[in-house]
Amino acid sequence: MRLTIPNKLLTAICFSMLISASSIAQDKAYFIDGYHGGFWGHYPVNYTSFIVSQLKAHPNWKINLEIEPETWAMAKAKDEQGYKDLQAIFADQSIATRRIEYVSPAYGQSYMYNISGESIIRQFAYGMEAVRQHFPTAVFTTYSSEEPCFTSALPQILKSFGYKYASLKNPNTLWGGYTRAFGGELVNWIGPDGTKLVTVPRYAIEDLKPGSTWETIGNSNSKAFINAAFAAGIKHPAGFTLQDAGWKGGPYVGDGNRGYQPTEYKTWTDYVDNYSIKTPTQDWKFSQEDVLTSLVWGSQILQRIAQQVRISENKLVTAEKLAAIVTVYKGRPWPKAALDEGWTRLLLSQHHDCWIVPYNMGQGNTWADKVVKWTGIANKKADSISTLTGYLFFNMPGGRHVRVFNTQGISRAEVVKVGLPDRSAKDIQIIDSKGQPLQTQFLADTMLLVKTNNIPSVGYDVYTIVKKAPVVSAGAKVLKQSNGKYKIETDLYAAIIDPAKGGTIESLIGKTLNNKEFVDKANPRRFNELRGDFFKDGGFKSSVDQPAEVTVLTEGPLQVSLQVKGLVGNNPFTQVLAFTQGGKRIDVHLKIDWQGNPGIGNPYSQTGKYEATSLKKAFYDDRDKLLALFPLNLKGQKVYKNAPFDVTESKLGNTFFTRWDSIKNNVVLNWVDVTDNKNAYGMAVLTDHTTNYAHGEDFPLGLDIAYSGVGLWGRNYTLKYPTEMNYALIPHAGKWDKAGIWTESDKFSEPMIAETSYAAPTNPSADPSVIKSRSLISVAGKGLEVSSVTVDGNDLLVRLFNAEGDNQPKKITLDALADKAEIVALNGDVVQALTMGKGAPATTNVNVAMPRFGIRTLKFTNFKK
Repeated sequence: MRLTIPNKLLTAICFSMLISASSIAQDKAYFIDGYHGGFWGHYPVNYTSFIVSQLKAHPNWKINLEIEPETWAMAKAKDEQGYKDLQAIFADQSIATRRIEYVSPAYGQSYMYNISGESIIRQFAYGMEAVRQHFPTAVFTTYSSEEPCFTSALPQILKSFGYKYASLKNPNTLWGGYTRAFGGELVNWIGPDGTKLVTVPRYAIEDLKPGSTWETIGNSNSKAFINAAFAAGIKHPAGFTLQDAGWKGGPYVGDGNRGYQPTEYKTWTDYVDNYSIKTPTQDWKFSQEDVLTSLVWGSQILQRIAQQVRISENKLVTAEKLAAIVTVYKGRPWPKAALDEGWTRLLLSQHHDCWIVPYNMGQGNTWADKVVKWTGIANKKADSISTLTGYLFFNMPGGRHVRVFNTQGISRAEVVKVGLPDRSAKDIQIIDSKGQPLQTQFLADTMLLVKTNNIPSVGYDVYTIVKKAPVVSAGAKVLKQSNGKYKIETDLYAAIIDPAKGGTIESLIGKTLNNKEFVDKANPRRFNELRGDFFKDGGFKSSVDQPAEVTVLTEGPLQVSLQVKGLVGNNPFTQVLAFTQGGKRIDVHLKIDWQGNPGIGNPYSQTGKYEATSLKKAFYDDRDKLLALFPLNLKGQKVYKNAPFDVTESKLGNTFFTRWDSIKNNVVLNWVDVTDNKNAYGMAVLTDHTTNYAHGEDFPLGLDIAYSGVGLWGRNYTLKYPTEMNYALIPHAGKWDKAGIWTESDKFSEPMIAETSYAAPTNPSADPSVIKSRSLISVAGKGLEVSSVTVDGNDLLVRLFNAEGDNQPKKITLDALADKAEIVALNGDVVQALTMGKGAPATTNVNVAMPRFGIRTLKFTNFKK
């Protein structure tokens, strides 16, 4: 049958089809362009003038900047006209008309996931301050990065600094990883504390680019990418690349002559505000395991960088707290200049290039060399500030004294090491303010262990040294058994060390944990065994293969320590295991003296030509690296691991991968904890540096010790020095929060500090009241970490993090008066006025509530003592 259509109807249909086709053809896409880099990474001297010339040549082009803030001082000095011209263009910061948006002011362009939460805050605080010195009108509204500089806790940090939006794309520089593909045009990125941030994700359709190991299909507005986005219901798709500063191509996708058209350049905020769907259609409870990143973990150069950064992080936050105590109690000037220099050098040490290309930049001036220099400056500044505590004790009564400082937000009664300069450690007592002797243990002529009373939070106590026979009491002990094994007992643990099996731990029983045995004795691997594939020397080698020599270093009663000397292959290692009376933590110091440069890890591509585009990389496979192994007597194991201001329950079946397109997040920031399936018992492993861990259903928990072989770009990662590291074990009952693992990790990072002093017997200004304990900041209840204490003019700023507590109000007491107390955002805006309650004389009390993993900064205005 033939259908006849009237001419008028046919004309209408054709016109409608024409309009529809025209509409489809004109659907716009958007591209977010700009530059990434800086003075330390890559930024040619006259590059500012080049950027300005391109902006003038392409009036419809808009750019987004992720440039190291220190760059602009160089530009001002060496490219003055370009600098001034860029300032003029930058001055307009209204969302709809600005042509330049500063998307990441991070001072050192850190990956974020690999540093402390406090360091992340300082990356933004110092970075924003530095950017505004050159661009006073700068507004920070959308966070974005060319590298995988992401971590789960960013939403609350970014919002507190005034950010409205974020992007989780890094489609042109994925060498070190990427975020999981998820969702459509916009999502609500939900942080661990519940904060929501409107975010442009790496779209679910944004696949990794075939034939590449550093790109997704969204790094340019190809027709295939944009059409796939339209087909997936993304109405306003956006591609993204921040070009390396130094590239000379100008607009990345051309001027209407490349890829999908029509494409318009936008700044990120202009795109979200004015061209996107504006309101997200999905919530994404973003986990740290959605940050899919991998570096050459276990390599010695990266391990040393991570250790150096961790030491400086710990020193600086400790120095700040000590300086705050001195400033409040003694009115000493706040050491701002020294702290600023220390922090900014540390922040540069956290630069992503330090971690992913540590060998780059030339002999003697590599990124790794720079980290040594920068952290050295930071440590020197922190150490100099810490000496300010002497001002607290100018009027000390005559005699010798011990001052013990606690920079944590909880009171602590622990064993500390006290040095005595006059070789008198054997015949003295340490007396508290009530005249009661403390328990001590002789170590050497100039060294004692002392079990303190409760040292108050963010405070100190003072003890007196007297010439008197020390008090001896029962406690920790060690016994060599008839079978040659060593049995260690404290009030908390009973352990067996077996020299015949390389000094590994045969048994570890929690005496106060229902005598739970934590070692899986049925596992073929041994507890605290060192094992890895020495692929140049015949395959897997283990510390268990050869007997070890065990020496008792200290016999109690406060601490028992054993030295284990053994071999892994032909490489001598030394472990010192310390069990402390009353201490939950079992400390391990490891040193390996490498014989030459053995190859350790997966043998894949260790010989022959390196292919950058090969998906498979030898350093991805942790099963073959040298690991410290901990087979655990825990059924149905679950894994928890901390991250900056977060703890993640792992959803991984195992941590293993061998290809770039299947990366898993197996990063350890401070600790990893394994429990049974009921969270009845667990074992936490703490580490002195950011690294990674191994775990699987049939693979015991392992901590990465060493990798030696081919890394990124074919670089040979070698073993140049002895490997040295500290880690610790904590057997426990209950889940990590009930067991206080975050708090124990804080103690590991910020140990109490014991100082000795001498005052002349005839000191005319002696004040006996100085010999007492004081607490600048005290926190009622459990679970809150005092992340930092700083001074700004006459104001005291106390940052709290709810690591393990509930959301109920907690009383915070400041041992000083203040005109008012407020919760302030990280950008200084007042969030909430706090009611100051009554307490002890000359103190200020406030109540603060926050959700789990929440951060709150308290501002005590015009404090006075």
